[in-house]
Amino acid sequence: MARRFRNGDDHEELNVSTAFTDLMSNAFMILILFLLLAMVRSFINDNVGLTDTPPIIVIQDEGAYRFASGSATIPPAMFNYISQQIVPEIENRTQEYNINVVEIIGHTDGQPNSNLTSNLDLNLENVASGALPVGKLQAGSNADLGLMRALAIVQALRNIQVNEQRLKGLSFRAYSAAQLILPSGEFAAIAGRGALPIAGGGALPIARQEDQTRRRIEIRFTRLGKVQEVK
Repeated sequence: MARRFRNGDDHEELNVSTAFTDLMSNAFMILILFLLLAMVRSFINDNVGLTDTPPIIVIQDEGAYRFASGSATIPPAMFNYISQQIVPEIENRTQEYNINVVEIIGHTDGQPNSNLTSNLDLNLENVASGALPVGKLQAGSNADLGLMRALAIVQALRNIQVNEQRLKGLSFRAYSAAQLILPSGEFAAIAGRGALPIAGGGALPIARQEDQTRRRIEIRFTRLGKVQEVK
């Protein structure tokens, strides 16, 4: 009888041990599941918006936000507009779309620049680094003028970044599209295809006339990745 009783104890101990092992195994599987869910959620959060295209912000060259003809000096009203409305928009969109680079693109109309001498080749790096103000540059073309205006906006944003501790972690790039790209995204018409009469005789090519709708600053968003050489 005693022997049978001991065998019963052995079976009971074995059953308890097996149940405990199963419990630990199930707990371990649940823990693994929670870890996988946390990893998936982290991946989704880190990559949210990577396939989306952030909307473009456009500062139209009109009213109080106009640059003076041939100038890249930001009017006070435009600077206030940038500080109070554009900066919050940039912050919201860069956070929403996981952006680290803001591109500023200057667009002009097709009017020829009256100044034939440019000093951008000599001073551009100093202005881009902040060592010289944009006002030290002298445009010799619409391409120069578009770049100068883009640099002026970049300098304003960098000053806000440093002085107000905003726009954290963002880099800025300045580009010029000159008169090439219409607001629709299409290439501008070739000058000479159609003309408008001007005072004193002659005609001004349609693509060369003053066109306020084409003068603008576009703010676009991108992500700076690693440079990969294509062979």
